[in-house]
Amino acid sequence: MAKVAVFIADGSEEVEAITPVDILRRAKVEVDVVSVMPEREIVASRNVRITADKLLDEISFDDYDLLVLPGGVRGTNNLNACEELKKNLVRFNDQGKGIAAICAAPTVFAGLGILNGKTSTCNPGFWEELGANGANVIEDSKVVVNGNIITSQAMGTSVDFGLELVGYLCGEEAKEELRKNIRFGAI
Repeated sequence: MAKVAVFIADGSEEVEAITPVDILRRAKVEVDVVSVMPEREIVASRNVRITADKLLDEISFDDYDLLVLPGGVRGTNNLNACEELKKNLVRFNDQGKGIAAICAAPTVFAGLGILNGKTSTCNPGFWEELGANGANVIEDSKVVVNGNIITSQAMGTSVDFGLELVGYLCGEEAKEELRKNIRFGAI
């Protein structure tokens, strides 16, 4: 069974963090919500408190098939300050293992050089930053899948993002069945 880590920090965007967790768990994917802060409980971007399943020092990155970063400017900055997370994002990418980010969080990948020469997307406010770091920004796609790298635009694309994560891990048939079951998009 596939296993995913969704990393959160103070300032993470609530919907972008929780929606992928919900959708992945509906697809029977094992998901750990992991705080990179000193405590399990974080205060998200809209002052919603979210309690992580684990702290960063309680996990082994080798247990996971996919690492996911929600956005939120302050949350992204806190994720970007976590050297252990960044080291493992690079390692996962080098090994062809899944990494995914939404909204502002693809800037973490861009800053690490992961998006250089790759198609990707993010929140429109960060298109220029991705481009300046060598990414080929696709502005009219809610989600961009480039091999092992999945990026998405913003809170409003969180369901699309979650469904693409399911497709990546479980296949297109599972993704489409879940899309139908949650009544998302054309029925």
